[in-house]
Amino acid sequence: MTGQAGTAAAQPAADALARGVPPERPMRADARRNYDRLITAAREVLVAGDEDVSLEAIAQRAGVGIGTLYRRFPNRLALLEAVYREDVDDLVTGAETLLADRAPWEAFAGWLDRFIVYASTKRALFHELIDAVGRDSELATHSRQAIEGAASAVLARAQDAGVVRADVQTSDLLRLVGGCTMMPGSSLEQRKRMLEIVLAGVRA
Repeated sequence: MTGQAGTAAAQPAADALARGVPPERPMRADARRNYDRLITAAREVLVAGDEDVSLEAIAQRAGVGIGTLYRRFPNRLALLEAVYREDVDDLVTGAETLLADRAPWEAFAGWLDRFIVYASTKRALFHELIDAVGRDSELATHSRQAIEGAASAVLARAQDAGVVRADVQTSDLLRLVGGCTMMPGSSLEQRKRMLEIVLAGVRA
């Protein structure tokens, strides 16, 4: 068991080296806390619609110095990319958790509720981020595939259980919900209300 655990722990570093990317060292506990605070603060201002807020204001909101922010994120784009990656990762792990712990309909509806929050952040940063890295970048491609995979998993289980219409496809679902949430000027309350309408329409 010890040998297998050591091999598994070393795999991310080996994968990074194979790609020619130096593996990141694990963050100290205090560095991890600061990182999480910065990501949370950036996400909060983006969801609130403050796309033009300065990095200094984000650092202040996170309760850290501007030097701490720049040590982790050398520029605004690096911070936006980190927020985007974290949100996509949360969607994927959220699907796995919901599928393991909830009934099919609850997992399906619960994941779409998380998707609403994700889309609120994405709406604020998507254009700036995609303009910088491109729609066909590794970041955009990986994120799109990860989200489609998570959506397909919760949808398939709900359809297998007979609680979601069999004719609904993953692309239908993401466009329905994503289209509602990406509308400019809509509040989170309105987006959740529109989600309830979508859920009523796809329920078997």
